[in-house]
Amino acid sequence: MRKLLVLSLFSLSFSCIPIKIAPNIDDYKIVLAKRFKRDLPRQFAFVFEDDKEADEFYHYVNSRFDLDFENVELNVPFTVNGQTYFMSFDEREKVTEVINLLPVVIDGVLNSEGYDPILEDAHSSRNTNWYILITVMDGNFNDCLSPDYPFREEVILFLHALKKEYQSTHHYVEALLKK
Repeated sequence: MRKLLVLSLFSLSFSCIPIKIAPNIDDYKIVLAKRFKRDLPRQFAFVFEDDKEADEFYHYVNSRFDLDFENVELNVPFTVNGQTYFMSFDEREKVTEVINLLPVVIDGVLNSEGYDPILEDAHSSRNTNWYILITVMDGNFNDCLSPDYPFREEVILFLHALKKEYQSTHHYVEALLKK
């Protein structure tokens, strides 16, 4: 009985209940954008985790494609193997949120004894991750990241190279010079 009590106390002190879980994307992932965030279009997207500050990808794309801050997020033209494609991107957040049981139990005991709760800030923890979602269309409005698109692999290779360049570039004038 005593072992069971110690085991339950130990597991209670280190347990948490996840409410929302953000995906862990190591390199990139091709997903349906609408499944990632409901307000996005029903197209496939090249998704990667963005560790940089907000709007960094916006400034990178602006510098890399020399857009002069016009239509940076929508229909940015690029060429792969002589074919012109149009890239649009969104920067979105996903949250990982967990409820920590030990502070909830301690505050519950304190409250039942007539004391004010002292661990209210520790009841839950929240971690925010930012993601870049890139959708690509051709001149005929075909989804170029769709599994049945004939030149899908070439587009993915370009986007993967673009992602690597973005993550390794610190001054976006470098991106303009790398063109």
